[in-house]
Amino acid sequence: MAEITAAQVKALREITDLPMMDCKKALTEAGGDQEKAIAILRENFKKVQLKRADNATEEGRVFTLTSDNGSQAAMVEIVCESAPVATGDALAAFGDSCVKQTLAEGASSWEELGALSDPNGSGTLLETFEDMVNKIREKIVVNRVTRVEGPVGSYVHHDGKTGVLFQAAGENKEADVLRDVAMHIAALQPTVALADDLDAAEVQAERDKLTEEAKASGKPENIVEKIVDGRMKNFYVEKGVLVAQPFAKDDSKTVSQALAEAGLEAKGFVRWRVGG
Repeated sequence: MAEITAAQVKALREITDLPMMDCKKALTEAGGDQEKAIAILRENFKKVQLKRADNATEEGRVFTLTSDNGSQAAMVEIVCESAPVATGDALAAFGDSCVKQTLAEGASSWEELGALSDPNGSGTLLETFEDMVNKIREKIVVNRVTRVEGPVGSYVHHDGKTGVLFQAAGENKEADVLRDVAMHIAALQPTVALADDLDAAEVQAERDKLTEEAKASGKPENIVEKIVDGRMKNFYVEKGVLVAQPFAKDDSKTVSQALAEAGLEAKGFVRWRVGG
């Protein structure tokens, strides 16, 4: 059996950043061959995954990235077992790589994303992921991946657990209001972007009810319609329609009005909460 020197162990540890004892064990098994030892250490990733497969992943972090001209944005959610890992440098660096490649390549799943090269590393994102899990020894999952076309604004809450991509229609791709609306969505949690996104039968039923109530008051037909339209705005707010909500940054106007001032209209949004 080849003698494993301290220098060999130290060199392998510098490459892998794994514990000295793990490095020595892998070198011993590999007969002193560094490349074989690295392969052995990477194989240990599968053992970690299997051992922790049933562990809950209630912590994590959302990452977003928007192109310089606001024409596209990407979002990636990574979940893990503990808060220290969620807020740690390793996950931050990995998440940064993932969202960069999602924006650049349009990946829509971890399977697609993992096969891409790591822009901040030397191998694929899957290899970076395996090395990270091997070091941290915790269950980590790239849970959701998406990219949307703009004009688009993005926002991640300060705790990293809520992320939003807000998609608009119009020519003003760099309007600050896009990020402001994304922040509004994170805080006020609308259910849909537009009234047309609600169940049509429910909307019609509410309009019919309000119409009957207004008619019963004896108001003229043209006034009845205005009354109903006014009350429907309240209904839309109650149902969580984004464009009908008072704008969080300036509640003297609705979200729709704030967007219109910038030459934009709401189109849709993606709102993720870690584990949600």
